[in-house]
Amino acid sequence: MTQTPGVTAPAYDVSQPLDIDFAGVFADITAEERAQQLAVRQFVQDEVLPVIDGYWERYEVPMDLVKRMAELDFLRDGVDVPGFPKISKMAEGLSAMEMSRGDGSVTTICGVQGGLALRSIVMLGSDEQVEKYAGPMARGEILGAFALTEPTHGSDSVGLETSAVKETRDGVEGYVINGEKKWIGFGSIGDISVVWARGEDGQVHGYIVPQDTPGYEATTIQGKLSLRAIHQAHIVLDDVFVPADSLLPKSRSFKDTGRVLFATRLGVAWGAVGQAIACYETAVAYSKQRVQFGRPLAASQMVQERLTKMLSILTQMQLLVKQMTRLDEAEQLTGPQASLAKYTCTRGAREIASIARDLLGGNGILLENRVARHFADIEALHTYEGTESMQALIIGREITGTSAFA
Repeated sequence: MTQTPGVTAPAYDVSQPLDIDFAGVFADITAEERAQQLAVRQFVQDEVLPVIDGYWERYEVPMDLVKRMAELDFLRDGVDVPGFPKISKMAEGLSAMEMSRGDGSVTTICGVQGGLALRSIVMLGSDEQVEKYAGPMARGEILGAFALTEPTHGSDSVGLETSAVKETRDGVEGYVINGEKKWIGFGSIGDISVVWARGEDGQVHGYIVPQDTPGYEATTIQGKLSLRAIHQAHIVLDDVFVPADSLLPKSRSFKDTGRVLFATRLGVAWGAVGQAIACYETAVAYSKQRVQFGRPLAASQMVQERLTKMLSILTQMQLLVKQMTRLDEAEQLTGPQASLAKYTCTRGAREIASIARDLLGGNGILLENRVARHFADIEALHTYEGTESMQALIIGREITGTSAFA
């Protein structure tokens, strides 16, 4: 693996995939699904891992990798787009796992562009909107953002305050949008944003807003210690006028927004599995070659117990995402089940990253050893698209039949 300039290469190679599947969880996937998984893995090995530490450290978006993901058809996050091959939900999950094994920011780029922005248009847009945007977004010619979260409305995004009011300007019917958005991936460096706003009917709708529209002002959020290879924005929408055909016609209420988010939640769980795998791979490689007190760390009972604990957690995560994906393929997956997958897998990834970081000692904080980057990025994964607390309340409502939401 090419190292960050100025950093001495370690004697051990922590970048080699171990193809971890201790319980044979993925033994029955199809040849096509396996081929998709290995294609993403090869991309990660050849093109992501050699450069990503530098991008992460510089707080820079790897636009060259974005271009390559589009060329390899990895950018649409499994969303069905006319003219592109269909990808099974299992292949979509395996792709997210392998991409996340490389880097959480790169996976988030796919999630924002494909899973959220592109999916919103394909799922809720008109035929004309799909024709105009879907292909170019899949090819990376148009970069999109999903502008939902607001400075004062994160977990309670259903209460968003951004407004869209009908107005006619210069003979053109349309909408005037006012409000603020925060934590919007690609919101300051993309081409369009799917902005969610409350209409005059009191319902939440989606609007396609070009980022160069007058009144759209976006600032890249600084000081971010997680997912540093993708930029999030704070957006101010000040009398932003868009024509009537910017409205996503099938976005009739927040329930439709929720349908988009529901479709991505399982992908977040798969991403957690991938980041956990990266930390485990590093821990195994390091323990076999790091010599202390005259013997490899791997010969220590304490280290073997830690590796076993990590593998145990990881295997449970793999079993869970596979079963939930099978339910999704059968169109039987429920919201609480998807929440359980995210809740369990991000918690598991956090624990595995923590154990790996501790096992590596001082070397655990070096970017070249992968763990520190994943350790930080998992924190964002644990929070976005529904915090642990929100997932717990969704699951708890299902368990008890009683809502504890305020």
